[in-house]
Amino acid sequence: MKNYYRALTIAGSDSGGGAGIQADLKTFAALGCYGLSVITALTAQNTRGVSAISPVSPDFVDRQLEAVLTDIGADAVKIGMLHSPDIIKTVADNLQRYEISNIVLDPVMVAKSGDRLLQEEAAQALAALLLPLATLITPNLPEAAVLLGRPLERREEMEAAARDLALLGPAAVLVKGGHLEGERSPDLLYERHEDRVTFFDAARVRTVNTHGTGCTLSSAIAAGLARGLALNEAVHRAKDYLSGALEKGAGYRLGSGHGPVHHLWEHWS
Repeated sequence: MKNYYRALTIAGSDSGGGAGIQADLKTFAALGCYGLSVITALTAQNTRGVSAISPVSPDFVDRQLEAVLTDIGADAVKIGMLHSPDIIKTVADNLQRYEISNIVLDPVMVAKSGDRLLQEEAAQALAALLLPLATLITPNLPEAAVLLGRPLERREEMEAAARDLALLGPAAVLVKGGHLEGERSPDLLYERHEDRVTFFDAARVRTVNTHGTGCTLSSAIAAGLARGLALNEAVHRAKDYLSGALEKGAGYRLGSGHGPVHHLWEHWS
């Protein structure tokens, strides 16, 4: 019998289908993994923004994690929207209880529309409980600024930010530079144990269809880790996948705001 590569997403649901659980599962499938999900919150959301959030109780998050991890298991886990300190603690406790490795943490704090997705007091719990368990964290510059408590606005600040975030416990940090101006979109990977810095520099794709890019990149990295790739190679392939999803999705129109990337661009267009 064959075995699936198992990738688990722990995140919020996006009713518009472009980000969150929905984006993660599409990405896992596109990259050859069997996707599993634990939903932490429901959002009423479309291409224009988030109109409502309904958190799932920590107890039910715990029940979902127990159901998945005691039976199916996971070769890699991607963590997205967690919303509250109690849910963060529940997730951290389960990751330790079931000795999960290959953890990619996307510290989702604010949606592209500006809607806040993480409670103010949850940022401290995230740093204290989950960052030390992470194989990789993938903050964009605004998220890194929140975690470090200082503004980050220039490419030259990315390496220092990654090194400082690594002091909080994760094995590696990918600081995403998509918020910078210019024709290139730089991401910086710092691997703490190797003390190695790698820049992944891609051409910026001019498109309004950027909803879910952070979710898609982090879940693509998790898919690579689930398939046994080294971290650096998993990030490299995930960046290529996201660039393709942005380019191929640029010609589509969905909704009246920020549309999604094309997750299945390698399979149909």
